[in-house]
Amino acid sequence: MDNNKVFDIVIIGSGMGGLLCADILSKEGYTVCVLEKNKQVGGSLQTYVRDKVIFDSGVHYLGGLGKGQNLHQVFKYLGILNKLKLQKMDNDVFDTILIENDENQYPHAQGYENFIKKLLAFFPDEENALRKYCNKIIEICDKFPLYNLRTGGDINEKTSVLEIDTKTFIESITNNKKLQAVLIGSNMLYALKENKTPFYVHAMILNSYIESTWKCIDGGSNIGKYMVQNIRENKGEIRRNAEVKKIIVDDDKVTAVELSNGTLVLGKIFISNMHPVRTLDMTDTHLIKNAYRNRIKGLDNTIACFALNIVLKKDTLKYVKHNYYYHKEGHVWNMVNHTNENWPLGYAVFFGASSKNTDYAESMNILTYMRFDEVAKWANTFNTVTSETSRGNDYEEFKKQKAEILLNCVEEKFAGLKNSIDKYYTSTPLSFRDYIGTEDGSMYGIAKDYSNPLKTFISPRTKISNLFLTGQNLNLHGILGATMSGLVTCTAIMENESIIEKIRNA
Repeated sequence: MDNNKVFDIVIIGSGMGGLLCADILSKEGYTVCVLEKNKQVGGSLQTYVRDKVIFDSGVHYLGGLGKGQNLHQVFKYLGILNKLKLQKMDNDVFDTILIENDENQYPHAQGYENFIKKLLAFFPDEENALRKYCNKIIEICDKFPLYNLRTGGDINEKTSVLEIDTKTFIESITNNKKLQAVLIGSNMLYALKENKTPFYVHAMILNSYIESTWKCIDGGSNIGKYMVQNIRENKGEIRRNAEVKKIIVDDDKVTAVELSNGTLVLGKIFISNMHPVRTLDMTDTHLIKNAYRNRIKGLDNTIACFALNIVLKKDTLKYVKHNYYYHKEGHVWNMVNHTNENWPLGYAVFFGASSKNTDYAESMNILTYMRFDEVAKWANTFNTVTSETSRGNDYEEFKKQKAEILLNCVEEKFAGLKNSIDKYYTSTPLSFRDYIGTEDGSMYGIAKDYSNPLKTFISPRTKISNLFLTGQNLNLHGILGATMSGLVTCTAIMENESIIEKIRNA
């Protein structure tokens, strides 16, 4: 390894945004080096194996992969679309909304007309509301050029829809509380906060799934694996177990980053895929004013989560091609505000798609909210595969108690589930913090705010001319959001939008 080599592009972190930048820019002829602190690349694309069963850490399903749709075009341009083992989810129900004290299973279906038709079976008098809902989503998504792989456009095109509050809009189209709850029933996808989350966040995420919904067979890490192959074929370097400790600024520009082992990696342009707060903490320079640092540090992150990853007994639970979202009656708007006594107020259930068994589920992933302060007692511990540390018996006992409470809640809707469990594994906000690198284990990074939308929009540019940002904190989270953020960063570096046209025409 030549430590004196000066790369055109050095990328800190290998989440979806970082890998996309590396893949595109290496394809465009830049020499690229990606630095990843973990053993496995991919950020939330990472998977892990327990008892020969694959679990996703973040990518449970994907939208927008139908022919001509946004993610389809990006993956096609990257040359990874045909390599991925994709499974289309049920056309008539990709997400099932479950509500406490209600036996109905409310479907979210693929295709807008189908979406309306399937919900009309439960809400026959609400066609007007359902059409208003769908039309508004389509209208909002059309205001974001990049989301539609269009060039041009400016901030004014978006601003007209940035200040719509999710709750205010949903309540304006129907008085039916049950329908309101069903329409936003999958809000764990974006950590809905009452009177804060903008409707455009809901719209862009739901639209991509209503357009088409898919699962990655054998886990989402294959997306990262094929991008890494591309980067290496383009003569790029990927360095694992390479944790950046400092961003070195000299003469108004970043000249290098320093790794935890003291190694310097030199470059001309630097992209940080880390949370903006961590990026700023590593960058000691007068160019970044305290006012900006304080603004970024003052932004709220979305809540963290508790995950239960279950290895199922062989051939005990049928595999289904849809997910489940549950909430306790009356709590759909405030699931993030649980107390110790009423936790959990909701959960999401995902079944792992396996190539080994298509009839029965091998694994099940259950997610629910958990605040970082609930695990703050163990905040001074750090535990990953490459840096294993015990957090103590009391931590293990805490996780076990939480797992049992969550399982009891899930069992109410999934009778007999406990008898189907072989083993289960848990992760907490500390797990997400240690692997993904957000200070508080936040699921989706910086929380968007309809009342001050531009405050929570982070530019890919910084006050240092050759330091750029990318990833879920820029404009949207998730695979699609981080992909769009990666494109924003690439166009900023290349100073043109030619890459968007190439993707659109792929």
